[in-house]
Amino acid sequence: MAKPQELTEGQRAYEARRAAKAGMSLDKWLAEKEKRARAEAADAAKAVEAEKPAAPKGWFGRLLDKAHKPLK
Repeated sequence: MAKPQELTEGQRAYEARRAAKAGMSLDKWLAEKEKRARAEAADAAKAVEAEKPAAPKGWFGRLLDKAHKPLK
């Protein structure tokens, strides 16, 4: 797991205000924020994986398709 990015003083104050608004400590807020980011990245990766086109059929698959077609 990568080391979390160090926040500047302004970023830390901003995140502290957001954590206070949510009723959490700063550490808990940052951990929850990182967890949400990882979940969103995983969902995005699944969406990209689902959009991949199917692999073309091989020789035997094409042969079976021809065998199942009705004769003319």
